[in-house]
Amino acid sequence: MQEFVFEFVESAPTDTIVELYQAGRWWREDPAWRAAIPQMIRGSFCFLLAREPGGRIVGMGRVISDGVSDAYIQDVTVLDGFRNRGVGKRIIAEIVGCLRRRGVDWIGLIAEPGSLAFYRGLGFGAMRRCVPMRWRGR
Repeated sequence: MQEFVFEFVESAPTDTIVELYQAGRWWREDPAWRAAIPQMIRGSFCFLLAREPGGRIVGMGRVISDGVSDAYIQDVTVLDGFRNRGVGKRIIAEIVGCLRRRGVDWIGLIAEPGSLAFYRGLGFGAMRRCVPMRWRGR
């Protein structure tokens, strides 16, 4: 199996991060969103990149946290040609390891449709009687 390199970063090329968001089907082109990417990376509690041996960035994941009690994993995605090769699992493992080393044990995420089995296999379970919600304004 090809070895990938996983590293926590404080910056990354904007176009590459856009490509990853596109792979996750989460991107809608907007100059303001593009401009926000560097600040989003810096503002994350941790931001992890996965690289193939040649250096190309093929996956990412990030965490929002206070660094003490709770953490939320977000934006885990891998380029289409690199899926089903263990990259996503390793992204989650590296992120969870980082959080646990820093004493954060409450780790949550919102799973995309079709990804429940993936996350369950990594130790996550549904939160009973909880419903994820998003503010939509009045």
